[in-house]
Amino acid sequence: MKTLNLDVLIIGAGPIGIACALECKKQNWNYRVIEKGALTNSLFNYPLNMTFFSTSEKLEIDAIPFISHNPKPTRNEALEYYRRVTTSNQLNINLYEKVLVLNKVETGFNVITEKAEYTAKKIIIATGFYDIPNLLNVPGENLPKVMHYYKEAHPFTLQNIAVVGASNSSVDAALEIYRKGGNVTLIVRGDKIGERVKYWVRPDILNRVEEGSIKALFNTEIQEITANDIKLKTPNGLKVLPNDFVIALTGYQPNFKFLAKAGITFSEDQKHVPNYNPETMESNIEGLYLAGVICGGMETHKWFIENSRIHAKIIANHIKTKF
Repeated sequence: MKTLNLDVLIIGAGPIGIACALECKKQNWNYRVIEKGALTNSLFNYPLNMTFFSTSEKLEIDAIPFISHNPKPTRNEALEYYRRVTTSNQLNINLYEKVLVLNKVETGFNVITEKAEYTAKKIIIATGFYDIPNLLNVPGENLPKVMHYYKEAHPFTLQNIAVVGASNSSVDAALEIYRKGGNVTLIVRGDKIGERVKYWVRPDILNRVEEGSIKALFNTEIQEITANDIKLKTPNGLKVLPNDFVIALTGYQPNFKFLAKAGITFSEDQKHVPNYNPETMESNIEGLYLAGVICGGMETHKWFIENSRIHAKIIANHIKTKF
């Protein structure tokens, strides 16, 4: 296996990984981005009709204009934008190449992937948090009818659907499926629809629940999933609902195992925030930097594209002092 020697290896080709690559190119560093999936893999796996909460200018990287048809861009517009940024700048990105080993060595880092081996003086991890769903941990969760990602509504027409959660993703899915002829029940662990739901969507879901078009069960949790129904723990005791599909949009978390294997340590509370210096983005491992939403640990609503895109410049400025 041929070894490629680099100044900087970036893991993750999402918007922040792309921003880091742009900074490396400006400095004429020998860099490479490694991505285990498609370009901007998390965005690619978003629902087909998703509209961002942020405006297009807040999703821009490196002051490259992002022009959208409406103030709030869609998933497809975002994919087109980041794709064009990547191709027009001829960024060095390897897709569909999973990192298997990341070790700290005397000269920097040794990285082994499914396809190659690399040495790098510096590492930037910008892998996001969308790959590992928060599980319900109930019997029947492994049934084929249970899914933790939602793409589009058409497969759920004329079906009994349980959507778990009350965040933006859950509400969007519930509304879309209802409008495509699905019989939707929202299963909400709390006592109301989430406060972070997009302000132009919130009245819609509240009205649909109030009129009964979408049923909502609050202070309720799934206890068991079977082939034909779900068993619920409600304030009024056990409730059984006929069910064809469960869409459990209960959030996601970073790949903590990968970070821990690299030697990164975490806060000791439930937030499980990786340790890094916010002034440099360098982790507790010298020469290994963290960028993007991964910096929030379990606080996945702390960092977004719009407020973490600056991480790329912070990291590049610090690396410059080391080269």
